[in-house]
Amino acid sequence: MVIVDKSGVHRLEVRCCDCPNAMSLDIQIPKTVFTFRVLDDFLLDNLECGTSAMNYYSKLQRMTSSMFPHLVPDQYRELMRVARQWRQLKIMKWHGFGHCSDTPSTGELALFCPACPQPGINNTNRNPNSRHRSFVMDRNFKAEHLHPIKPFDEVWLSNGLGFMVGKDSYKMHLAEAADTVEKSSCNNHRAVNQANAARHKLESTSIRGVACARHGCFVPHSMVDFQKGARQATCTIPHSRVNHASLADK
Repeated sequence: MVIVDKSGVHRLEVRCCDCPNAMSLDIQIPKTVFTFRVLDDFLLDNLECGTSAMNYYSKLQRMTSSMFPHLVPDQYRELMRVARQWRQLKIMKWHGFGHCSDTPSTGELALFCPACPQPGINNTNRNPNSRHRSFVMDRNFKAEHLHPIKPFDEVWLSNGLGFMVGKDSYKMHLAEAADTVEKSSCNNHRAVNQANAARHKLESTSIRGVACARHGCFVPHSMVDFQKGARQATCTIPHSRVNHASLADK
């Protein structure tokens, strides 16, 4: 069995249980095992240092054998798959879905700003003026994403459960919304130019989200990808999600 740990990649002999009521051998002895330590360490390195899965596993190979790292078993693809599953399990646990049969609904795997007034949660004042929220919308022009090579292999673990709007509802909204070509009187207006430009190789050209104006925390289920810049059809759905969330709290 190949055991991937924070200290390196190890090969160990494991003897399975041969009791009468024991599980089958394929369940007892998997080919590859990742420890909790290495998964937590990789997620932390990926978050704080921007370490990719390939570079992190190359480090483990070098730690295992500094002279012959190429002889260490290559479990790079397995690390990418297991790391995604581990991150999803931890997010489910943090939001209270780790030990129950309930499935999270839209935006329940993301936290709203804890300082903003939320009736019934952190605000018991009945005065309507104390429940007002202020939101801002901003956009990242550099968040480009290419079309996947094998789209049928794409697996969505938290589609619409976090900050991003669900892909099915978003595509339905874009298909139903009317879009008109906007002409700008400004010289080199970037948002309008991107909206009118063709981006055949890119699945998304930028990303836009809604955040609270006071503290800058993003609103759950209010971020969308842009395919052709700041079109009116793509700008309306974050507003509708924020209005829906605000009305639900009243």
